[in-house]
Amino acid sequence: MKKNSFISVISHEENEENRGSVEFQVFRFTSKIRRLTSHLELHKKDYSSQRGLRKILGKRQRLLAYLLKKNRVRYKELISQLNIRELKTR
Repeated sequence: MKKNSFISVISHEENEENRGSVEFQVFRFTSKIRRLTSHLELHKKDYSSQRGLRKILGKRQRLLAYLLKKNRVRYKELISQLNIRELKTR
């Protein structure tokens, strides 16, 4: 999924591109996660990248938890668009 196509999907509600929105931030983190995951499949001992991946995963998880708490419908739409798993609720 290209960034520009996703920006247009997210900004369908507004005329200007809102790059600070929770949905856009989650999309950026998801693309970074996918890129780092493919990198780590080749370079298994790249521990700096592993640490960076864990940090990004935590940030995305916090943003998704925030979105789940604020607006469940937007959360469901976002995880279905990005094809990621739902958060585990305690």
